[in-house]
Amino acid sequence: MILLSGGDIVLPDRVLGGGTLVLDGDRIVEVDRATRSPGGTDPHFDLRRHYILPGFIDVHVHGVEGIDALDGGDAIGRLAERLPRFGVTAFCPTSIACAPPALRVMLSAVRAARTSAPAGARVLPAHLESNFISAEYRGAQPLECIRTPRAAGRQGDFSGDQILAEIAAARPDVGIVTLASELEGALDLIRDLTAQGHHVSLGHSAATYEQAMAGFDAGARQATHLFNRMPPLGHRAPGLAGAALEHDDVIAELICDGVHVHPAMVRVALSAKQPSGVMAITDGTAGSGLPPGTRTLLGGRPITVRDTARLDDGTIAGSVLTMDRAFAKLVTVMGLGLVDAATICATTAARALRLQGFGAIAPGAAADLVVLDADFGVVHTFVAGSPVWSRPRR
Repeated sequence: MILLSGGDIVLPDRVLGGGTLVLDGDRIVEVDRATRSPGGTDPHFDLRRHYILPGFIDVHVHGVEGIDALDGGDAIGRLAERLPRFGVTAFCPTSIACAPPALRVMLSAVRAARTSAPAGARVLPAHLESNFISAEYRGAQPLECIRTPRAAGRQGDFSGDQILAEIAAARPDVGIVTLASELEGALDLIRDLTAQGHHVSLGHSAATYEQAMAGFDAGARQATHLFNRMPPLGHRAPGLAGAALEHDDVIAELICDGVHVHPAMVRVALSAKQPSGVMAITDGTAGSGLPPGTRTLLGGRPITVRDTARLDDGTIAGSVLTMDRAFAKLVTVMGLGLVDAATICATTAARALRLQGFGAIAPGAAADLVVLDADFGVVHTFVAGSPVWSRPRR
């Protein structure tokens, strides 16, 4: 057994000051109100003046520290190894719109990483920021890879049906598919994807309020990086953002870096949907964790680390955010309490993806945990009860 004692434990409903977690194998077996002293031969972590939280779950991350999910080879495994230093215990490797061969290679790598269980964060089924998005709101997505669902014949070098064939060939390894509900054939595609067990998220979309609601009625239950790459929220034309805020069954992703969404609008979204209806994402790229001025790639396209990740023409291309900094921003800038911030960074995503026993600290839950210092820096990350990353001693 492993004892984590003396820290402030962030539970689903309160913060337990100076308590102890007992881990046995890959599970939490006890949450004790008291601080325990080490005894016997059990490993013991003295975590006084630290916070113990459920491990962060990032459902939208393209890369980190120079690694992109579409790099091929062992890129997915390397992402799994790197992300725990930022408190991430599970993640959805995320693509941008790409050609069928590139998608096939990435999904094969996701399957390999999921079956071999690389040391580090758990690899969840992929999130595809798919080819079926709005050209107008594509952002950094390559125009040459955008397709219309079910369109007859080839569209450029490949057809939309070829992309769907790649998804069909890798069903267990595709978790979330982002698409635009206003496209011709999109509503039927949403129904097909959800019937096959995929989660559909609306994003990179020019949808009106009515078109977005039609997408949610068809089975979409998520909004990709709310407020970004969709029409602005308006009092006469609420658009996709307004529909997502209103619909009780829809969970909204938010990039909580203070650049993509103003802190006031983060608070507006939380007021409308409550923490249980919002999940923090990074939309992180290979530039995340790297110094300003660094050049790297997003799906083969050059990006530069600035205030966020940007293409050479200045277009925002994902972010340079990491989940530990998202948590810190939620608490220090957006003004959330520790419980609500943990909900947004872990619990909501686990519930949305139906990950039973994950995303919260409780007896019997998976021992996926992150330990933060008083400044919200990551000190330890545990996955399945094992410490997979610890900050080097200074």
